[in-house]
Amino acid sequence: MKENFEKSLELVLAHEGGFQSDSRDPGNAGGKCTNLGVTQRVWEDYVGHSVDEQAMRKLTKEMVAPLYRKQYWNVCHCDNLPAGVDYLAFDFSVNAGSFRSIKTIQRALNITADGVIGPVTIKAIQDANAEDFITNFTAAKESFYRSLANFPTFGRGWLNRVAESKRIAEEMLG
Repeated sequence: MKENFEKSLELVLAHEGGFQSDSRDPGNAGGKCTNLGVTQRVWEDYVGHSVDEQAMRKLTKEMVAPLYRKQYWNVCHCDNLPAGVDYLAFDFSVNAGSFRSIKTIQRALNITADGVIGPVTIKAIQDANAEDFITNFTAAKESFYRSLANFPTFGRGWLNRVAESKRIAEEMLG
């Protein structure tokens, strides 16, 4: 839903946190860093030039919001999704990539997982029982995280995020 971007962004930013340069995080490979959930590589691609750690430390919500809208919210067509479902799609897109988020949505709906949200996927989401979809999507996200090699390092945080996102999405349905 169009009204949910700002609220969803606040929730995602709370999960993503502030500046970090943990070398165990694949998003920080090669001495890169992350701030507000935006990896240095993603930010450099977005602004079209290299940036240093100091520039990454200066990122603000206002600076990254357009990136989040363009590369995650819009790619997942969240304005066309029911409340709660939009947030889940956006949150997973930010954390695992838009293509993976969309394919996971499609698998949770038992439709062809082509990684593109078009009229078939939108209709399937709108026709689905939202509570069942949230349960299926959440289970698929959990399975994905458990399959990752760095699950022992980051798994507890990922699973906490999955559980909290599910709870919030269910509240948004009401």
